[in-house]
This record gives sequence, C-alpha cells and structure tokens, in this order.
Amino acid sequence: MTWLLVALVLVVAAAGLLRWRRPAWYWLTFGVTLAALRVLLRYGSVMDACGLTVPAPRWRLTVARVTNRPIPGPRAPRILRVRPTRTGLVLRLKLRPGQDAFDVAASCDRLRHSFALYGVTSRELRSGVVELRMTGYDVLKRVQMPALADTRPMRVPVALREDGAVHYRNYRAVPHALTLGATESGKSVYQRNLVAALAPQHVALVGIDCKQGVELFPLARRFSALADNPDTAAELLDALVSHMQDVYRLIRAEQRITADVPDAEIAADIWDLPEDLRPVPIVVLVDEVAELALYASKEEEKRRDRIITALARLAQLGRAAGIYLEICGQRFGSELGKGITMLRAQLTGRTAHRVNDESSANMAFGDIAPDAVLAAIQIPTDTPGVAVTGDSSGGWARIRAPHTSLRQAVNTCNRHADLTPDLPALAPFRPALGTLTPVPAVESAPAAA
Repeated sequence: MTWLLVALVLVVAAAGLLRWRRPAWYWLTFGVTLAALRVLLRYGSVMDACGLTVPAPRWRLTVARVTNRPIPGPRAPRILRVRPTRTGLVLRLKLRPGQDAFDVAASCDRLRHSFALYGVTSRELRSGVVELRMTGYDVLKRVQMPALADTRPMRVPVALREDGAVHYRNYRAVPHALTLGATESGKSVYQRNLVAALAPQHVALVGIDCKQGVELFPLARRFSALADNPDTAAELLDALVSHMQDVYRLIRAEQRITADVPDAEIAADIWDLPEDLRPVPIVVLVDEVAELALYASKEEEKRRDRIITALARLAQLGRAAGIYLEICGQRFGSELGKGITMLRAQLTGRTAHRVNDESSANMAFGDIAPDAVLAAIQIPTDTPGVAVTGDSSGGWARIRAPHTSLRQAVNTCNRHADLTPDLPALAPFRPALGTLTPVPAVESAPAAA
C-alpha cells in the first residue's frame, strides 16, 4: 500500500511538472484522457446549462403519458464522433431540430469554462452538423508545427491557429494578401516563414524591399528578381505587367475552343495549360508598401502613380496569369494617396499583427470582418508573431508563426537555390550573386607539452 501511494504521488508530481514545463507532453500523456472523460461525463448537464438543449418531441411525451412513464427531459445535440488530436479534442455534433449553429458558436466561451479547457471554437460542416475544436493548452505560447503538413503546389503552411490547426497560405484560393504590423510585431518572421515554405516549390519569387534590401536580399539565391529602391521597383513592376500580357497571349493561343474539346479542357488560366507549356507562377513580395507610395516632389509623384497603377493592374489581372501579390507594411490607408483603397479591395487575404492604432486594424478588417478589429488591437506587445488573419468570407482566427531566424531562412533558400527559375522578362533584375564558399574550420592550438 505504501508503494502504491508513493507511485501515485510520483505520477501526480510528474503530471504537474509536465503541465508547467511541457504542456504539449502533458496533454499527450495525461490531459487528453482526463479531458475526454470530463467532456463525456459532463456533456448533458453542460449543454443544458448553456441553453443548447431542446424539449423532447411530442410523440415521446405522448408515449410517456400513455405508458405512465417519466416525462423525458430535454435533449442535447447528439455526439457523432470524439477525436483526440495533438493539441486538443474534436467533437462532431448533430444538432436537434430547432437548433442553430450560431447558438453553439455563441456558447463557446461558456463551454470552455464548463469543460475546463483552454479554448473552444466551432464551425458548421454542413446543415445540422457542427464541429467543436477544443484546445487543451495555449498552443500559441510555444508554437510547434506538426512534422507532417498537407503541403501542395501553391499551398504552404506558415503558422499555427489558436485551435491547433495549421494555417496555410493557399494562393490558388486566395491569390493576393495584405500583411500589416507595427515594428517588432513579428511581420518579418511571418514573411521569412512564407519564403522558406515557398523555396522548395516550383515557383518564382520576386521581391521589392525599399529598405536597401536588408530583409529580402539575404535570401537572394532563391529570388528571380529583386529591387531595393523605388526607381528599380517601378521598372520591375512594369516588367511584370509586360510578362503578364505575354502569358495571356499564350493562354489565348492555347485555348483550343472547338466543338470536340471538352469544356474542362478549355484554358482560362495557366493551370489549364499543359505542363510543358505552363509558365512558372510568380509570387511578388513587397516588404514596405508605404515606401512605394510616399513622394516629396513632382518626379516622385509620377513614379508613385506608376507604381500603384502597376500594382493595381497585377492585383486585378494577375491571378489567371499566375502572378500573386504579398504586400506588407506597417500601415496601409487612404493617406497613402489615390489608388490605395482600390488596391486594398483586390487583396483578399488579410493578416494583422500588433498595430499601433485602431484605424490600422480597420484598414485590414473593417470591410470584411469587423469583429477582428477588436482582436487585432488587443494583441499584447510581449507576444511577437501573434496575428489575426481573415478573408472576404468574414471568418477570422488568431495565428502565430514559428520563430524562424534569418540564418535559418537563408540556409533554406541556399539549399533550394537550384530551383530558382530564369525568367527572360525579369533577367535585368536578377540579383548578382557570388559563389558559395565553405567556412574554413578553425584549427585548435597544439596542447602544451
């Protein structure tokens, strides 16, 4: 009995230590079992307390009266499946007649407290079926991306969502995106993760970094074109517009609109072309868009109008030609001049790190997800990398990218430098690079006799 008590104390102490120092390990060893039992045992009473039950149907009440049996109580949504994950639990619920998915979403905070879990989010899978994703610990405090991610062409993992799922940047679904964030908010780390994830793919990277290239030029071996000042950026964007027109001519020549060609084989963008004719897709990364929009003289104003016009044309027409925009900045508003709000309207994906004022958050989410504005301005300063992401569908979520140092991103780009495509239209802007030389080993001094 004494040994059993000692073993129990050791197990409890180990569980407490893991929960404090390694919450992910605690969840996989102890937490998932305890949480599953707690949810299943409390499920009926919690749903009743949260107002997520409906009265029994009339036929059951009638049968109870005729057979002189107890009146059946209210019924909660039926559990279709309980699935443990590396970060929490996933409950799939079948709603009862008269219930709505909005009622479940509105009760997520009460369910979190009742089940003693860190977070609960819900989404409607189909009519009458709702999925609850429960997290057992703060997954954004120490981001650990899963070893195996569902990576596809033009779809790369860049961050972890607050519900434990992986946040993907899918260029086929969301062609253009805007990323905002104040200084030291984690915007540069998010951009490094994006470049490092795109480096192994068959894609051309084009960078515009008007901070003399301090952010993107260390990654130059994986870039097909780079610009480090507004003058070069204007010429580079004009070259991209010309390349886009050439791609459209190719698509038009290969459309093959004849009676014997099935509708599914008629080319409307580069992804409908045969692989041997398909141009390489291009991702354009703009590090600080305000530097392209500011001007102090008439000549700079003409250059600025030329740049913004080219960006707007790429945003409106570039998707079918395989040109995708990633525009980053500390602020993005109408004070940057004409054409800015038109450009913003074409940027479907929105990501906001910590911002300095509410108007910056409104510029990101005010027109698509007003609820996300409050979440964006509440990001604390001691959690760099935490961001709020959303799109034109109105949905939004908190995410955090894993910390990637500049050295790690440089090593990834150098490792995949052979995948950098040569685009004739962008050849004048290809960064000039020297050969990689191995770092000589430091010889140790001979030991004294």
